[in-house]
Amino acid sequence: MDKILLQIAAELSVRPAQVNAAVQLLDGGATVPFIARYRKEATDGLDDSQLRDLEARLSYLRELEERRAAVLKLIDEQGKLSPELRAAIEAAPTKQELEDLYLPYKTKRRTKGMIAREAGLEPLADKLFANPALDPQAEAAAFLQPEAGFADVAAVLDGVRDLLSERWAEDATLVGRLREWLWSDGLLQSKLASGKDENNADVAKFRDYFDYSEPIQRVPSHRALAVFRGRTLEMLDAKLVLDEVLVPGQISMAEGRIAIHLGWSHAKRSSDDLIRKTIAWTWKVKLSLSLERDLFTRLREAAEGVAIKVFAENLRDLLLAAPAGKRVVMGLDPGIRTGVKVAVVSDTGKVLDTATVYPHEPRRDWDGSLHTLAKLCATHGVNLIAIGNGTASRETDKLAADLIQRLKSSPVRPEPVEGSAVGLQKVVVSEAGASVYSASEFASKELPDLDVSLRGAVSIARRLQDPLAELVKIDPKSIGVGQYQHDVHQSGLARSLDAVVEDCVNAVGVDLNTASSALLARVSGLSSTVAGNIVRWRDAHGAFRNRKQLLDVNGLGPKTFEQSAGFLRIPGGENPLDNSGVHPETYPLVEKILTQAGKPLPELLGRGEVLKTLRPEMFVDERFGAITVKDVLAELEKPGRDPRPDFKVARLTDGVQDLKDLSVGMVLEGTVSNVAQFGAFIDLGVHQDGLVHVSQLSNKFVNDAREVVKTGDIVKVKVMEVDLARKRISLTMKLDTAAPRGAAQVAHERSSPSRSASPSAKRSAPQAANPGSAMAAAFAKLQGRR
Repeated sequence: MDKILLQIAAELSVRPAQVNAAVQLLDGGATVPFIARYRKEATDGLDDSQLRDLEARLSYLRELEERRAAVLKLIDEQGKLSPELRAAIEAAPTKQELEDLYLPYKTKRRTKGMIAREAGLEPLADKLFANPALDPQAEAAAFLQPEAGFADVAAVLDGVRDLLSERWAEDATLVGRLREWLWSDGLLQSKLASGKDENNADVAKFRDYFDYSEPIQRVPSHRALAVFRGRTLEMLDAKLVLDEVLVPGQISMAEGRIAIHLGWSHAKRSSDDLIRKTIAWTWKVKLSLSLERDLFTRLREAAEGVAIKVFAENLRDLLLAAPAGKRVVMGLDPGIRTGVKVAVVSDTGKVLDTATVYPHEPRRDWDGSLHTLAKLCATHGVNLIAIGNGTASRETDKLAADLIQRLKSSPVRPEPVEGSAVGLQKVVVSEAGASVYSASEFASKELPDLDVSLRGAVSIARRLQDPLAELVKIDPKSIGVGQYQHDVHQSGLARSLDAVVEDCVNAVGVDLNTASSALLARVSGLSSTVAGNIVRWRDAHGAFRNRKQLLDVNGLGPKTFEQSAGFLRIPGGENPLDNSGVHPETYPLVEKILTQAGKPLPELLGRGEVLKTLRPEMFVDERFGAITVKDVLAELEKPGRDPRPDFKVARLTDGVQDLKDLSVGMVLEGTVSNVAQFGAFIDLGVHQDGLVHVSQLSNKFVNDAREVVKTGDIVKVKVMEVDLARKRISLTMKLDTAAPRGAAQVAHERSSPSRSASPSAKRSAPQAANPGSAMAAAFAKLQGRR
């Protein structure tokens, strides 16, 4: 354990004592949000990001130690555990290197090398390799064993080859060196699979990879996952190659490295040709494919790690998006033949009214739909319209625009939305996961009297009011902000996303008296069962008046109370502190502060000018350290502060509702809908996201788009190119940048694919300087990302 603590401390650049404290808390059942918020004293301020990394590494290293112990035991039982091997195994830093060392001792089916060894050919193999001057034909004649399958000299020498090649292929040092060399110098190469029609729509998605090659260690996540997906779908052939020209009669670079490791060179001795053939066999038959598999696994794991990180960061941004708050919202779930589902929810999320209108085919009841919607707005005082971004979203958005124009001339206008000059504003909302929620068991319990089709409209409306509270009801993987999310390791993705949801919920805090059981279940320390018990207690006894009443809930004991109480809020309760992030365990500290300030709590809350006159060291004692005191004073200054930004709505340009309404040079305002490493996708209200390539995000060099923007940001962009045929929009945030000349010609050239470029040009194409070219490449790489 000390070894693990020291390693994690070195990796995180923190002190071993901090790691030890965190590990003890985690092992004791504490959650990451609780430790990060309320145990800073113990960990000396480790934040939630460091704790998540610590938790992940702790799990990996513990698994490594368990496997190390098992390997030592298995080899020892064979009687082959030498002091040198033990030392090597105990020093192995990764699971891969540990398995390399274990490979020669691993139980496996009988191989040709084993059969040769059992037939007694090992002394011959050792003799010929130790002294290549010996005549292999003459030496082999003494080892004939017809009954074992070695009836002639050729068979015996084949046995020598099999025995030596197997031995060398299980040399952990050689394998490790070759693996790292290939990772450094190898190329990932992909080509169109034999027999596939490149003009087929499904195959054409992988056009960028029909003749592609790039150094494997530099392949970005999205390109690696695209190649692997193409290979899985049998659209592409992929392999690991070296940048070399093979000359008949000369050994390859890989074979040369094996020879150097073995300390052998061809000196035209009698056995040199045999040894050379054995080295070639070792590479081609034993090592090349297994090392390719290892490095493809390494590349995939690294690519999946990046993709999961991007998904998690986008999810975090979405969950922590600005809530519209207590506003009456009309949710529109678009549809064509089945109609547009409508739900009006109150400022607390209660369903006030529902309807279905049929403005589109086949009924085309446009005026009737406007009349119904206007009546709902007037009856319930609607001041925000949330429109799902699915099928018929563009047509429904036009309906909402006509509704707003009609209501502008009405004598009764809704209250203005903050940040807007008009009384009613429409917002296109991602409906990803809404259908999953509608058909879920949770939705049937929450909205038992509503048809499944109408529940989606309710979800769309509520996710505008409070994205966090609504989206926690949906499996994070169904929210659709990930890149190649179906191609990554699903359990790893689920763990990462669950951690993000947990961190976001606890960062914001939860209203104990209004939260759903789904939201409560994400609070530190609360299980789904306990969350359900809280809701049942609330239904039976009414609203919670103070946090202490939590201990009356079935299944919620002192430990759970400790973990959860600080994240649960009670607005208007008996104790104002219960509506803050001050943990009940520090209430005695607040009493000391009140005594020193000489003021009652209501006069101290939010009074920064008074609180800043109090010196933290005045309240430090054996129970509460300086970090805790500072945190409590900060919370008293801004009690229950919400870390989310203020709600704003992008001002969409009138008359720009479709792709064909865009023109090069237009400056528009839009909302960032998704972020990948290579760029950001912007919703401009034309129902086709535009791309700001990473090279167009800033006048400064940007390595990752998230350095500049995040999901939900409202940004100004200029249209650089519109490709109607491919439905692609190229944008720039460098508003002083001129549109590229000949954009139409560029679009025309792209519609006529050519494969005559040189390999080096193909390799560099994704990094092309032309922003339009970069846009086209990036769009292609995002194909099928959801």
